[in-house]
Amino acid sequence: MYREAESAGEVVARQLAANASGAAALGSALRARPPRAVITCARGSSDHAATFAKYVIETHTGVPTVSAAPSISSVYRAEQQLAGCLYLAISQSGRSPDLLAAAESAARAGATVVALCNDPEAPLNALAHHALPLGAGPERSVAATKSYIASLAALLQMTASWTEDAALATALASLPERLGAAWHCNWDAALAPLTAARHLYVIGRGPGLGIAQEAALKCKETCALHAEAFSAAEVRHGPQALLGPEFPALLLAQDDPTRSGLEALAQELAGRGVPVLLAGGRAIGAIELPVPAADATVEPILRIASVYRLLARLAVRRGLDPDQPPHLRKITETV
Repeated sequence: MYREAESAGEVVARQLAANASGAAALGSALRARPPRAVITCARGSSDHAATFAKYVIETHTGVPTVSAAPSISSVYRAEQQLAGCLYLAISQSGRSPDLLAAAESAARAGATVVALCNDPEAPLNALAHHALPLGAGPERSVAATKSYIASLAALLQMTASWTEDAALATALASLPERLGAAWHCNWDAALAPLTAARHLYVIGRGPGLGIAQEAALKCKETCALHAEAFSAAEVRHGPQALLGPEFPALLLAQDDPTRSGLEALAQELAGRGVPVLLAGGRAIGAIELPVPAADATVEPILRIASVYRLLARLAVRRGLDPDQPPHLRKITETV
């Protein structure tokens, strides 16, 4: 897990170059026939990438972006009305029966299907009108890391090509180098409060919410640490009542309009005696984790790189093998 996550910058550099022409063709098609809605379909880590996609696509294009339930097609066999929609199927393996059924149904219903898949031989690619291969290469660790980061990069590349946004394209070009900087940020200050913890909230907002979801999943998978992800807004609607001196919170901020709210929440929680770990912001009483300077657009992606490094170390500190979580397999096929 450690070595694979460390390689994410190199993976993204290769991926962006390899997919440049495919992303340009997709972007041209989307400008020629703008979709009336974007629908994402994914599970697990890929679904967390879909959460990131929602915020990136809606803030840059204004097109509503929603998550599909694969079981609507695979279990309930319901016919949907998807003419004029863009359907993003995100998967590491591209082989899960429910995802394949959903993508096939979407194509029949008139949607333009785009596959973001790590396995170049996956049947998902054959069902899609366009494919943006993740190009992360084989992952030996059960916990996906570099392929998740590659999913986020592919979504940014698609959006930049679609909108022809020069600022977004510039931020994307800086991502491989910034990932290297994020990987080398020392978050060892978080090890002490997390080593003995039984529960954790991971909190983000906007495009950072999908990163918080991914971080919480990896805490469960690799560290046997029960963690849940919340929006900084939603956590105030009840969940924060559980936080206390033995129940820490990890807040992941980026320098966009959501940052001030996350900083205020961090300071409020720290004032109540909650052990608060804060990346990307400043708050009295919080343990502030170092982050590299970067464009706000790519900062959420950098946060997960730093999280992966932390959790690979935390798992070992807690006496676990992060590469072989119990009861889990690398490829999960659901119906």
